Parts: sequence; structure tokens; C-alpha cells
Amino acid sequence: MLYHHRTQGKAVEGVHIRGITDAMRAEGVAVDIISLPGADPYKTPKAMSPTSQATWWMKLVTRFPEPLFELAEVAYNLVAGWRLLAYFRRHRDVGFVYERYALFMFVTVLLARLKGLPVILEVNDSAAVVRVRPLFFKGLAMAIERWVFQKADGLVFVSTVFRDRALATHGKLAPTIITPNAANISQFSFTPEQRAQAREKWGLDGHVVCGYLGAFVPWHAIDQFVFRIADHLQAAPHLKLLLVGDGARFDALQTFVNERGLAHQVILTGRVSHDQVPGLLAAMDMAVLPSAGDYTSPVKLFEFMACAVPPIAPDFLPIQEVLEEGRTGWMFKAGDLDAAVQAVLRHSQDPVRLNSVGQAARQYIATSRQWRDNVLQLVAFFQRVRRH
Repeated sequence: MLYHHRTQGKAVEGVHIRGITDAMRAEGVAVDIISLPGADPYKTPKAMSPTSQATWWMKLVTRFPEPLFELAEVAYNLVAGWRLLAYFRRHRDVGFVYERYALFMFVTVLLARLKGLPVILEVNDSAAVVRVRPLFFKGLAMAIERWVFQKADGLVFVSTVFRDRALATHGKLAPTIITPNAANISQFSFTPEQRAQAREKWGLDGHVVCGYLGAFVPWHAIDQFVFRIADHLQAAPHLKLLLVGDGARFDALQTFVNERGLAHQVILTGRVSHDQVPGLLAAMDMAVLPSAGDYTSPVKLFEFMACAVPPIAPDFLPIQEVLEEGRTGWMFKAGDLDAAVQAVLRHSQDPVRLNSVGQAARQYIATSRQWRDNVLQLVAFFQRVRRH
């Protein structure tokens, strides 16, 4: 299998790429990866932040004005096409191509069709959704996307609502499957001693700990959650927040926490490598996701569950597909952060219940949502589309 992608291979992108690749290799499938030059997901730091090893040209291109940035994305088809042709000349035995779909990318599907190779696209982005960086050449992006979504041999979506949105936009799609994200139990396991050490390190002994893991950016709303829970913390001395990561809203949140004198109850770890995440998760009793994309499948949700940390998450449809209310976690009405605050306060009063729900969440991941499960579904899908 050839895995082609145009991401920087950082943070959750890298987690997903390595998850699929490692699981496929464990099943005996040889996998080659073609990345952006300088963005190998196995060489860049496994950090919850932009890679510090981004090449000078990556940093330059990301600063382009939107029209120029999108034209650079279109032009990258020339680079990718040259690299793919060179790969195909060297490897006559490739069975199929798996690509993490990126806007304006069409050359992979084009070349795969010319070579008679099956090509499956993993769809995590689309011109049909609201994006942080609004599109300038939206009509062109839509036209390219419609063509590749119809000409690929198969499409893998992370949620049903995402697939349905793409179908409503483009009218027709190649065969599809729905595959939410996953986590490997082996990477999110810890001993009681490791939990004790983590809690001692961060000053959490004797408290119920609600955690957060991810980027401190407006659309994840962790800063807004802290602003709303701040007035309740004095009346809940048993509760501490352990917030892992950084981002655009980190400095403002840190200033707020310090000015309100909450640093003893709101622990901000700052940026950490992904390898440190399991140890930090070990210290948590529960976790909160204040917000998420309404069509996405948050990797952090599965990592919480794999560590037996029950999540409290917004009731977006993709989360409803993987979270069973009251058994593997809890949901609040999306956008209602006051409801999220009340859920955290309420469930923090019952550590026994937190433990039982956390164990059920971990069991769900162990039996249904490890990366191997995703790969087995992908292999079955490939065999089905190849027959047709």
C-alpha cells in the first residue's frame, strides 16, 4: 500500500497517519509513505503543536495571502505527480493507493486511474464545510473535490454526518464507509504507580481531576469553559482542572488564571510531546471537550476513553456515534458551556461512578475502536471495491 498525504504530519494528523500505517504493517501489509518533503510523520516531533522541524518553505507558504496560498496548493499537484510517477516506476507491486484527501489535490486519483490502481481517499476536510481559513477559490475547490470524490474507488469518512454533507453537496460519491478515529490500548495503559507519580508531580493528590487535552484555540473553547467554571471552583475545593496543550488562547487563559488566583486549582501544563500524553491522562479522573467540529471525530475523545478517563463532550452527531450516554461518558447540548460546567461539577462528586464509566469506555475502545479495527474495516472495503 502507498499512503500519500499533504499534511505536515504533526499532532493529531501524525497520530492518525501512524495509527493506520502501524496497524496495516502489523497485519502484514507493506506500507510506503510519501509525505510533503520534510514532513515525515515518523521523523517530525510527536508534539501537540506545529512541528518545529517544518522546512523554511512550509513556513513561508503558510504565511501567503489566501489566494496565493491556494494557488500554491494547486501547483503542488505538479510536485506530487512527479514524485508519484517516480514511485510507481520503482515499485511495480503496489496494490493500492491510500490518500489523506487535501483540498485542490487531484493528481493522485488521476495517476492511479491511468495506472489501473485502486485509490481510496480518507476524507478529513472538504470544501463543503465551514473552515477556519475560508476559501478564496471555492468554486475551483468544489469542482476538483467533486471530480475526485466521484472518480476515486472509495471514500473513508470519519462520521455519517460528514458523508451526508458531502453527498448533499456533490450529488454523487464513490462507494463510502464510515470509520471514526481510534486509539491503541497498549499506548494508553498505566500502572497504579504511574498514576500516583503523575498526580504527585502535578499536585493532584486527594482531588478529583478533570482534564483537557488539545489545542487552546477558539473553536475548542477551553478558555471559555474555564471562564465559566471559575466562579464555581471555590465552592468545589475537591476539584482540580489539568489542562494539557497550548495555542493561540493559552497566554490569555494563563493570565486569567493567575489574576483570579486559581493556579492551585487550574493546572496549565503548556506544550508537551505526544509521548507524554499517557502519563498526563493517568492523572485524570474525567475529561471535558468543551467543543469540537460538528462533523469531526476528535482523536482526544478516543485517547481519553482508552485511558479509562470518562469524557464529557458536546452532543454533535459524530460523538453520539461513538459515546454511549451514561455508560462510556456523558454529553451536553453542543454550544451550552454552562451545561458542560454543571456536568463536570455534578460528576466530580461521584468518583466511584467516574471509575466505572471510565472502565466501560476503555473496554469499548479495546473491543471496537483500536486502529486495528479501522484497518480491518479498510481492508474489507478495499476488497469490496476491487471486485467492482
